Amino acid sequence: MYPPGMRQQVFQFFSKVLAQVQHPLLHYLNVHRPVQKLLRLGGTVPGSQTEKEEVQFTTVLCSKIQQDPALLTYILEGKKIVSRKKSSKEPITLPREAASIQDKDHPHSKSPDLSPCKAQALTAQLPAETEEPDGGVGESNLITSLIGLCKSKKGRVALKAQENLLLLVSVASQAAATYLVHSSPCCPAIVEHLCQLYQSMPTFLDPADIAALEGISWRLPSAPSDEASFPGKEALAAFLGWFDYCDHLITEAHVVVADALAKAVAEKLFMEILQPHLLHVSEQSVLTSTALLTAMLRQLRSPALLREAVAFLLGADPQPAAPEDGPRTLCAHLIGHCDHLSDEISITTLRLFEELLQKPHEQVLRSLVLCNLEGRHYVARGSPEPESYEDTLDLEEDPYFTDGFLNSSFQPSAKPPPAPATNSDGKTAVTEIVNRVLSLSFLCLVPEEAKTSAFLEETGYDTYVHDAYGLFQECSSRVSPWGWPLGPTPLDPHEPERPFFEGHFLRMLFDRMSRILEQVVNRTGPWLQGYKPYSLNLQVTSVLSRLALFPHPLIHEYLLDPYINLAPGCRSLFSVLVRVIGDLMQRIQRVPQFPGKLLLVRKQLMGQVPGEQLDHQTLLQGVVVLEEFCKELAAIAFVKFPPHSPHLHLSPPQEGHV
Repeated sequence: MYPPGMRQQVFQFFSKVLAQVQHPLLHYLNVHRPVQKLLRLGGTVPGSQTEKEEVQFTTVLCSKIQQDPALLTYILEGKKIVSRKKSSKEPITLPREAASIQDKDHPHSKSPDLSPCKAQALTAQLPAETEEPDGGVGESNLITSLIGLCKSKKGRVALKAQENLLLLVSVASQAAATYLVHSSPCCPAIVEHLCQLYQSMPTFLDPADIAALEGISWRLPSAPSDEASFPGKEALAAFLGWFDYCDHLITEAHVVVADALAKAVAEKLFMEILQPHLLHVSEQSVLTSTALLTAMLRQLRSPALLREAVAFLLGADPQPAAPEDGPRTLCAHLIGHCDHLSDEISITTLRLFEELLQKPHEQVLRSLVLCNLEGRHYVARGSPEPESYEDTLDLEEDPYFTDGFLNSSFQPSAKPPPAPATNSDGKTAVTEIVNRVLSLSFLCLVPEEAKTSAFLEETGYDTYVHDAYGLFQECSSRVSPWGWPLGPTPLDPHEPERPFFEGHFLRMLFDRMSRILEQVVNRTGPWLQGYKPYSLNLQVTSVLSRLALFPHPLIHEYLLDPYINLAPGCRSLFSVLVRVIGDLMQRIQRVPQFPGKLLLVRKQLMGQVPGEQLDHQTLLQGVVVLEEFCKELAAIAFVKFPPHSPHLHLSPPQEGHV
């Protein structure tokens, strides 16, 4: 036992010696063995009296390893290196030590990078005492010392330990990275701490509380003091902070370490802990785990971990779905949760998918939408292609006039303006016509008696155009590396029609959209008292808008082209909206003083007048959402078609517009 204060002095002495010495020493057995003993003496118990000195010592070691990655094998040999001795009395000479003895009079130079084969040879050349290094998380070595220091209650100590661990996993040597993955407790120890932090949180957390703490950085993991306190706040902040750190580690680490750590997070956290909670029968468990997964996706930046998260949520090999397919996969269960009896679970799961759609991974859109749209079986065979009917578009017509179930009293709110004059470039004139038709088709959907935005400021169409332009530019930049085609594949007129199914995701969104005037909150607990159909409708339209922004020709055709000739039994977003408008026209007749009540509800939603319960409030709120959604879709169609339209040279929005 050291006398009081002696351990600190020993750590300080070795830190100064190793930092100042110019000649490489750590590869010598008589040097790295005491170093390993010092690491074990430090222990991994939080609150140690020597934490400050320990973190300084590990800083020196990690710096030396970064300079010469070959030293990693000597520092991480484990505490069983002298468990048995060879019969020979000759001193043990490690490969690196032998090289240093031959060159001890020459300055030390950085070791060259090694191939994977040489990395295996490096491990194989270790002496008999170290051929099976202790990889258990419970054994004390540099990795476990750093993990223990990362748990320190002293913020500076924990931050420095995290920086040291980051330095360690970012070593440039292939051999060192391979050794770190296969012969050390690095990945298991990091992920074990992540899982422990997850399990230390309360079984139920309000999604609003989780959203309030999103964006916590590993450099500042404590919860903001200005946020309202709630049970489990500190535990939630600790988990989100460590998850952000794991994501940063995977981003900065050597590719070998990054892939191994990402797979460990997916296996231990996603598969073993999160998935049972997401599939649980308890609504509290589903709600909390879904909100936490959404928060993690929002923080996620590393490509390797994103790849694992997408594979976990959507599966590795997406295939077109069939209507009779049951919820056999996690993705199918989550899509089912979007239409759950609990509106809060539906809202939270829709937010999860909206966050997923914003991630730069091509498989997300392919799995959810594109794999079902390929082949364009939603288009009636024998229909003219867009190139053949662009020149004959009649701006005096709108597609919903031909829908047989609507009566003659249903008229558009305004006739589209005359077509612009054809200039010398006929193609430009045609595309300008098509551009205006697509936008006006959505703008004219809502009848005049159901519109209220004209009576209020800051609810104009121009605001949506500016917002849509920025979002479309951002989305286009994100998907540009994926090499999407500029137009849909031409149809074969001789190909027979095949049954079309839009997929479970679009079917759920279309079904939800068709019920926008009658969404009902199903309160199953006191935590749902603040949620209304309005919130659910907003979330449904938000996800559909995110989808419509993607610059894929099939997305544009199926979601934004009102003139598409649908195959029998098929529906598109526009056809769903047409039927909602038809239902609205019938409901309006049964609501006395409809225009006045509708304007009052809009003012309530904007906070301009005190809220009070009205008859038909769900219907009135749905009409407000429907009007705004049609304006949003019109703006998206305007900025998307054509992508380089001269209309897109927009001035900044006026001050005061959101």
